[in-house]
Parts: sequence; C-alpha cells; structure tokens
Amino acid sequence: MRQTRPQSHADAKAQAERLVGTYADTILRLSYTYLHSTADAEDICQTVLLRAMTSAPAFSGPEHERAWIIRITINACKDLLRSAARRTTVALEATGEPEAPEESDGTVADAVARLPHDQREAVYLHYYEGYRISEIASLVGASEAAVTKRLSRARAALRHMLGDQS
Repeated sequence: MRQTRPQSHADAKAQAERLVGTYADTILRLSYTYLHSTADAEDICQTVLLRAMTSAPAFSGPEHERAWIIRITINACKDLLRSAARRTTVALEATGEPEAPEESDGTVADAVARLPHDQREAVYLHYYEGYRISEIASLVGASEAAVTKRLSRARAALRHMLGDQS
C-alpha cells in the first residue's frame, strides 16, 4: 500500500524538511562509502529523498522507514556502480593530466575507505549507524555469519593498516 502525497504545499514542505533533517546525512555518508565521490553521493541523496517523497510505502514505525531508506540508498549506489561499469570509454587525450594521489593521513575513516566494499559496508552500518549484525544481514541480503566474518576481516585489516598488531 502506498502513502498518498501530502495534500498541500505546506504539508509537502514539512515532509521534505523532515526527511532531509532525519536522513540526508545518513544517505550521504552511506553513499560516499560506496561511491567515493561527493558529487555522486549528493546525487544519490537527492534521488533517494525524492523517491521517499513520492513513492514510499506505509511504515510501521521509524525503524522500518529508516531501514527502507538505507535499502533504497544501497540499491541506488549499486545501480550507479553497475551503470558506471558500462560507460563508454573516452580518448586518452580528452582526460587531461592525472592528478597525484593524495597522501593518506592515517585516520580511521581513511583506512575504512580503503577496505573492500563488503567489509566497508558492514563497518559503516555496524559502527557508524549502530545496526546489529542480524539487522545488517537483513539490509544487505547476506547471512549473519557472512556479516560477522566481514566485520572480523575488516577489524583485522584496520589493525594492520593503522599499525596496531595486537
């Protein structure tokens, strides 16, 4: 069952402000962990918020709404990554001079960004968003054992990257 769109301009504005205030930061951060591009993350944020305004189902509570927003964000990121893989190539002359890679500052966020996608996703949802392993498994479509293993491997990789061999 679909929600009906707000009847008045004031209702629509209030709904948009609530969605942006509640979810924009989460959508941006999650999108950035997938895409490593601020511009692409902002595009995904706009897409997800528009979809939430126009075609969100009825929710049983705020936790259900939040899970739906995160699932829509993950799917939008995956769609963009799939479409990016199919983009046509550009002549080398059209690309310009390559920029030197930025030096790593050794922060935890930088190390998390260098993790493989599935580990980065698990770390983000567990430590940044506070989801339990069972909830992450449901959100990403994996078993609890797989999520646990991803977190374990991510922690080991982070210890190695950050120089703590304990």
